[in-house]
Amino acid sequence: MAGNHPYFNLPDFTQPSPPSTPASLPPHQRCRPSDATKGLLVALLGGGLPAGFVGPFSRMAYQASRLPSLELLICRCLFHLPIALLLKVRGDPLLGPPDVRGRACLHALLNVLSIGCAYSAVQVVPAGNAATVRKGSSTVCSALLALCLESQGLSGYDWCGLLGSTLGLIIIVGPGLGTLQEGTTGLYTALGYVLAFLGGLALSLGLLVYRSLDFPSCLPTVAFLFGLVGLVGSVPGLFILQTPVLPSDPLSWSCVGAVGILALVSFVCVSYAVTKAHPALVCAVLHSEVVVALMLQYYVLYETVAPSDIMGAGVVLGSIAIITAQNLSCEREGQVEE
Repeated sequence: MAGNHPYFNLPDFTQPSPPSTPASLPPHQRCRPSDATKGLLVALLGGGLPAGFVGPFSRMAYQASRLPSLELLICRCLFHLPIALLLKVRGDPLLGPPDVRGRACLHALLNVLSIGCAYSAVQVVPAGNAATVRKGSSTVCSALLALCLESQGLSGYDWCGLLGSTLGLIIIVGPGLGTLQEGTTGLYTALGYVLAFLGGLALSLGLLVYRSLDFPSCLPTVAFLFGLVGLVGSVPGLFILQTPVLPSDPLSWSCVGAVGILALVSFVCVSYAVTKAHPALVCAVLHSEVVVALMLQYYVLYETVAPSDIMGAGVVLGSIAIITAQNLSCEREGQVEE
């Protein structure tokens, strides 16, 4: 009878209870990066960091064998031509569909102009300064063009970051423009900064044109067109405007090969990123190129990095942090039922 008493039917606390495990989220419900976050990360790691080596390596090739900028551009375009094999295997037209062929060629032409201006600028301006001016101008121009042409508004944080980029640009360029009164050297310095600015403007226009392209195999098509248009325009210009040089030292060939590979990787990553995030934000993240270029300028090229360069680069990077902080987010496809 005692065993049937309610006080004798209590749970047995002497046995260990099974541990309570929180319900794990299914894979489709877990937090994952948003498209904008993916685009910015690809632009940072695959676009900005490799591109930071391009300017210093281009300057090393010029210092070693006086390699002209158009010849370096031709070598880079050669790395894009094998993409035609991929398009042939997939059965896609090399020049893209007929209805968008004109815009695809325009995108390639703008990128060729941008790269040509950049390579010419680094021959007369320190690589870090040229990279900063080009990326800063591309960021500001992308924001203004997207606002005017695509009616894409920017938040207050974005505008604050863009103003910071402009301020950093002024800090870096200002001391260099002070040499305008010192003769031919100052004139070449000013011309280098102008070329870097025009390269950024052409880059921002090219990114907007690429966002308007929407067809299968868009990325490999524009990559191949860049190489084709670059060769068509650079080969005649090399023999008319400059003197071809055949490098004889291994350093020049190594720099040319590194420039071609790194630039191709950066081109592909930036083209992908601009389809996921705002072009102004992509250009802002690409300012990571400035940090790499300034480090190589000081430690590899043994060129002086002025305090104004460091201060301006710091302001630019701070503005990048402001722009990208609010765009780093994740998204869920489902919610957990409690």
